[in-house]
Amino acid sequence: MDSCDVERLNELLEQDVELREKIKEQVTDLDKKTRNMVGVLNKIHSTLPESIPGLLDSVRPMLHSCQITCAAMAALIPPSQFWRWKEMWTNSLRTAIFSAALVEFLATGKLISLPEVCQILGIKDEWKGRFALPVEDYLHGLISLVNELSRLAVNAVTLGNFEAPIQISIFVKDLFAGFSMLNLKNDTLRRRFDSLKYDLKKIEEVVYDVSLRKLAPPPQGGRQI
Repeated sequence: MDSCDVERLNELLEQDVELREKIKEQVTDLDKKTRNMVGVLNKIHSTLPESIPGLLDSVRPMLHSCQITCAAMAALIPPSQFWRWKEMWTNSLRTAIFSAALVEFLATGKLISLPEVCQILGIKDEWKGRFALPVEDYLHGLISLVNELSRLAVNAVTLGNFEAPIQISIFVKDLFAGFSMLNLKNDTLRRRFDSLKYDLKKIEEVVYDVSLRKLAPPPQGGRQI
């Protein structure tokens, strides 16, 4: 290895270090935003139903601010190097997906789609190869949503919202059925999906108790929590 090769290799190493630090700055920013969102959304467990819309209104600007960070990362990543760097922001991105999904469910009672998440986070098709939202990350975000809803089903009852567990049960059963039809080859994703049966059981126990005590009317479906 001659001196020219060594010098060139050193330059490439320095470029990688510099790029990694720049990406890390944006990931730190995204992580901060997602932590703030989760902190606010955690208040749903102690918030009365009539106050939920106001809480969601405070979260939406945080979600939309993620667009700036995603665009900054997309501008940093060289073409065709998405998979090389994605692990740096995977956890933060999944948390953002979870937050978007929870806001959508609480507002409409519906499941947010992958394209809708991309739109909210400002992730563009033209960034493909540099920055994107993989299907697996979207699914991880939905599993986190179910984890949170199983907790909400219990806490809603303590707040006197007896219809919420029934609505949550309908939604989660439908989502679980959808997951069951997917060919999940990712081991981590498969294990997390398998754990959903425990969340579903927890929700069903709450619904059974509410129904047994006749604390809520028969489920209608599709109504806002």
